[in-house]
Amino acid sequence: QVQPVESGGGLVQPGESLTLSCDASGRTTASYILAWFRQAPGKEREFVAHINWSGSYTRYQDSVKGRFTISRDNAKSTLYLQMNSLEPEDTALYYCAASRFVTTETGRYDFWGQGTQVTVSS
Repeated sequence: QVQPVESGGGLVQPGESLTLSCDASGRTTASYILAWFRQAPGKEREFVAHINWSGSYTRYQDSVKGRFTISRDNAKSTLYLQMNSLEPEDTALYYCAASRFVTTETGRYDFWGQGTQVTVSS
């Protein structure tokens, strides 16, 4: 079973960068699709990006393309999200999740972390 633990959130100004990390230790972690989702106050949880086990396939939400980069280190069972040129609209609780399927659907992710808060404000 995978029990993700996110870290790296914080308060930054617009245009700045942050890197989120997710410790996804657990049996068969390397075979899972790992993803980042986010949820802003009053809004539904939304897909941000995901990556396959080898790192050869990634997919991003349109609003973060070119600004965010997802990567993973299977030897460390760690998922990353490099976020550049942050905007106030990126403010949300960011979650790491794992799935056996290549999907953007929240309901098809089996394992979720508790989230790390990212706040972008001047």
